[in-house]
Amino acid sequence: MNDWTKAAWIDPKFNWNPAPVPDMPPRVLIDFATKCNLRCGMCPVWGESEESIDSVKGLMALENARRLLDEISVAKPLVHPCLYGEPLLAPNLKDHIRQAKAAGMTFALNSNGLTLKEEMADFFVEQKVDSVMFSIDAVTPATLMKIRGIKRLERIERSVFMMLKARGASDIPRIGVSFTIQEENKHELDAFVQRWAGVVDVVRTGHVFLDGKFADLEEPKERIACPVLYKTLPVFNDGSTTVCCLDGLRTTNMGNVFETSVREVWHGEQFTKMRYLHETKQWDAVPFCGNCNGWAQYEAKEEVRDGLLIRRSPEFVYYNKISRLGNWHEKLLGGHAAPSENSINKMTVPV
Repeated sequence: MNDWTKAAWIDPKFNWNPAPVPDMPPRVLIDFATKCNLRCGMCPVWGESEESIDSVKGLMALENARRLLDEISVAKPLVHPCLYGEPLLAPNLKDHIRQAKAAGMTFALNSNGLTLKEEMADFFVEQKVDSVMFSIDAVTPATLMKIRGIKRLERIERSVFMMLKARGASDIPRIGVSFTIQEENKHELDAFVQRWAGVVDVVRTGHVFLDGKFADLEEPKERIACPVLYKTLPVFNDGSTTVCCLDGLRTTNMGNVFETSVREVWHGEQFTKMRYLHETKQWDAVPFCGNCNGWAQYEAKEEVRDGLLIRRSPEFVYYNKISRLGNWHEKLLGGHAAPSENSINKMTVPV
C-alpha cells in the first residue's frame, strides 16, 4: 500500500497525521442497474435533464457484478444494490442477492415498491435479505404526485403490507418506510409518522439534498472530516466511483474498481487526497464537498416512548419499533452507533 504522506500534493504546514482507514469499505453501494421508473424532482440523477440522465444510465455486466461481489466478500460489508437505480428493475437482482447472502454479506435495499410482486417478496424472506425500505414521501395521492409524479400511493402502500405479510413472524427482513422532507410535502410529515410508526419496523425521515447541501439542517458548530469517506464506497454501473453517493452525475472520480480493484481504489491517491483535504479542513479545495453539510449525520440523540426508540441526528430521524429491534443488527447500522445502554435500560421489551 502506498505511503501518500510524501505525495507532491501534501502541504507540510498542516503536519498531516492520516486518520485510520478500514482495509476494505464497511458499506458498498452498487448500481447494478442505473434505471428507474420514476422521475422524482429531488433526485440528483432522474430529476435532471435527459442529457444528464443519458450520461450515467446503464446496466452493470453480470460478470463484473459477480467479480465485484466476490472481491468484497472477504470483508462482508453492508451491500446496497442501488445508487440511482430502482433495484427491482435490475435484471439479475436475484443472482446478486444469492451470491451476497451465500458469502455472508448483509444486504439492504431501498425501493419505490411500484413493481414488487408476492414472488419477489417471498424470495427476499427466503434468502434472508436483511432490510427492505420503501420510499413513500406522502400520505395523499395529491402530494405524491407533486413529489414523485404519480398518484399510485395505494400501490406503494400495498407493497409494504405485502412485504410484512411475506415476512410474517420471521425476524428479517427489517421493513421500513422513508419520507424525504421537502417544501411540497412537509405539511404531511407528522401524519406520515403517525401512519407508519409502530406498523413497520422503522420510519425514517430526512432532509432533502438540494444545491449541494441538506436543506434546513442544523449543523454542529465544529465541522469534521466527513465520516462517509471512511465508511462507504459508491460503485456505479461502469465500475466508476465517486467521493460519496450524493454525486449522482459523477462530477468526482475516485477511480474504477473494474480497471483496478476495490482495495486499490479505496486506498488510492484520489480517495486519500480527499481524506487529506477533509482532515486538514481544506473544504474549499473540494468543490463538491465545500458547501455540503452531510458530515453532520452521525451524531444522534435518543428518546424512548410509546414503544419506539427515536433517534434524532441533524439529518435524519429514525422511529424504531422496540419490539422489532432484534433485527437491527450491527451491520445494518451503516456506521451509526448502536442504541445506547441508557436507552436500552428504558425499553420495556428486551432487545
